[in-house]
Amino acid sequence: MSTVVIILIVIAAVVVLGVTVMALRTRGAQGGRSLKRRFGPEYERTVARHDGDAKAAERELAQRVERHGGLRERTLETTEVERYEARWTAAQERFVDSPKDAVDEADRLLAELAQARGYPDGAQYEEQLSALSVHHANRVRGYRRVHRAARAGAEGGPGTEEMREAMVEARALFEELVAVPVERHREPHEAQKKTGSHTPWSFTGRQAKGS
Repeated sequence: MSTVVIILIVIAAVVVLGVTVMALRTRGAQGGRSLKRRFGPEYERTVARHDGDAKAAERELAQRVERHGGLRERTLETTEVERYEARWTAAQERFVDSPKDAVDEADRLLAELAQARGYPDGAQYEEQLSALSVHHANRVRGYRRVHRAARAGAEGGPGTEEMREAMVEARALFEELVAVPVERHREPHEAQKKTGSHTPWSFTGRQAKGS
């Protein structure tokens, strides 16, 4: 084999290697953008948890999609929706006199509701949250905050205002899981007339004790 042929073979090999590397880089960049679009704030949180290592964060998020991306949410019966909504409303009302008990109930309720929709058992909180983040990435932060508040001890735990904010934020995930019609967000008073449900929660009357 002549020197010229050898040189041509080496050049061809280098070109093929270069094209392969560029293709892998492009695929990786596209995958990263796709994950960022899908997970939104959860993407940024995961990157921060990996000390800014985007590749490590993307590997974790890709694994979540692989494990839970095929999950199909179970549709709730009307009676189930009504029961969950009644429990959430009761928890909100209880917040006025006992914020910690209300937060505990919200944490339990979200775990049970997610399980009823087909997500992992609430006893496996991290796995359940992981699955929820794949399908409700923009809403899981509220669940995380409520769960953290519920697990905190009486001493050094979150204050009343922090617990109230956690409940308000967690309601967004609750509404998605019970498939509350969008009209309740836009026209709460009109929706209440039609459905008999309570309007989205806020302190307009008595403030919670200790606030």
